[in-house]
Amino acid sequence: MIYPTARSVILTALGAPAALVIGVVVPQYWYLGLIWIVLMAALILLDAASAKRRERLDIEIDKPATIGVGAPFIVTSRLRFQDGEGGIDRRGSPGRIEVALSVDEKLDAGGGRRASATMIDGQAEIDTRFTANRRGNAMIGHLWARWTGPLGLAWIQKRDYFGAEILVTPNIGMIHDKGIQLYLRDAAHGLIAQLDRGDGTEFDSMTEFQPGMDRRTIDWKQSARHTELLAKEYRTERNNHIVFALDSGRTMCEPIAGLPRIDRAISAALLTAYVALKAGDRASLFAFAGRPRIASPTVTGTRGFSTLQRTAADIDYAPEESNYTLALTTLAAQLHRRSLVIVFTDFADPTSAELMLRAAGRMLDRHLVLFVVLRDAELTSLAHARPEDTADVSRAVTANALLRERAIVIARLQRMGAHVLEADHNEVGTRLVASYVDLKRRNLL
Repeated sequence: MIYPTARSVILTALGAPAALVIGVVVPQYWYLGLIWIVLMAALILLDAASAKRRERLDIEIDKPATIGVGAPFIVTSRLRFQDGEGGIDRRGSPGRIEVALSVDEKLDAGGGRRASATMIDGQAEIDTRFTANRRGNAMIGHLWARWTGPLGLAWIQKRDYFGAEILVTPNIGMIHDKGIQLYLRDAAHGLIAQLDRGDGTEFDSMTEFQPGMDRRTIDWKQSARHTELLAKEYRTERNNHIVFALDSGRTMCEPIAGLPRIDRAISAALLTAYVALKAGDRASLFAFAGRPRIASPTVTGTRGFSTLQRTAADIDYAPEESNYTLALTTLAAQLHRRSLVIVFTDFADPTSAELMLRAAGRMLDRHLVLFVVLRDAELTSLAHARPEDTADVSRAVTANALLRERAIVIARLQRMGAHVLEADHNEVGTRLVASYVDLKRRNLL
């Protein structure tokens, strides 16, 4: 495709005043005003003819096969002008080239990016930075490349279709970076090491009583028999069942700091699941929206983590209201022993919150339930911002009302016996791990 540049349009337009003057002063020579337009048209055609033909431009792209949601990555476009023999044309190539990439909305909300680079010896590499903002199969569609002729009057444009797929998966970078770190840190401070021996409910062995130990562990009969003060050591029951119930309904699909809440929840759930599997417990995922959608098998050991990762990748975004009654009732029917149920959700309105409270009340009779809620920084900022007009006052009142309703729901959950964790999106994973370890150390599982 060949079309004029902005420079050629401006230069052509500059001939209009001269043509107007000629037409007014010497009307019989009105046709002389067309000479400038004809001259510019000829120059544009000459510039286009002297530029390289589009068939002689070779385009390649380099992109990752998979990327975690929320992670930045680079797509590299490699452009090379070829001569007639298939080699690199180092002399006749343009000095600068521009490219535009058409991508899926999972990679860019605008649907594409533009960039430019200087050609060096007939070659150029252009890096375009993207951030995956949705899970699923993302597509890189067309790539447009354009360059000008020597006079800069005509654009020569080439379009290639690649149809290259990028699989956007749950972001497990934090698991690799922080999972082992959290596990080892807790072990170093005795939080997880003591879970295996010293605290718990299952008798392990007898040991000599040391200062600082709980006096209630002293076995007086054995102490009298051996004429020394002995205490019982217990170990925490392993193989506890941890269920991560993820609400993928409408409210959890809303973005927070650029990513949907459900993706923030999935990252926190996978991080905690990794630590739980390292600690010897079992874990499973359960996703719901208007109805139960996904239920993973219960896995043990770190080898089963890949199963949870694949299941989390299949959790879709559901633009519908969540049915807490159906979801939690279905989940409770699948659990045959006392379990820790970690529910990731958000309280959208009093009606849905009331239904959630009723469903949670029935589950609390048998299981330990922990609700995880992401703190809405935008809502808090609106509530505490200094109002400057009536619209700001209205927004502040509405934000305060929503925050008050959320606080009421959290208080009611706590009175019912549920545990509630409200955290910022950037620290929900580490705080959830700390809550899990604390519940396990207190023998509440």
